[in-house]
Amino acid sequence: MQKLIFTTLFSFCLSTLVSGWVTYVNLGVAPGFLQHWFRAFIHAWPVALVTAYLLSGPIHSLTHFILERNHVK
Repeated sequence: MQKLIFTTLFSFCLSTLVSGWVTYVNLGVAPGFLQHWFRAFIHAWPVALVTAYLLSGPIHSLTHFILERNHVK
């Protein structure tokens, strides 16, 4: 349950920031900016959530491997 809550909150924050930034880069602060941002967010968040949930285990393992290999504690 902790993994699901963490990945949900993290993916929400990341999707909000990245979709907002990309919308700003593509459109600037133009009329309809918030609607475009919201639409981008609605498409991005499910993908980010599933990706974060599925990749968190392998990335955690890879991080542990890298730290062990470099003798970092």
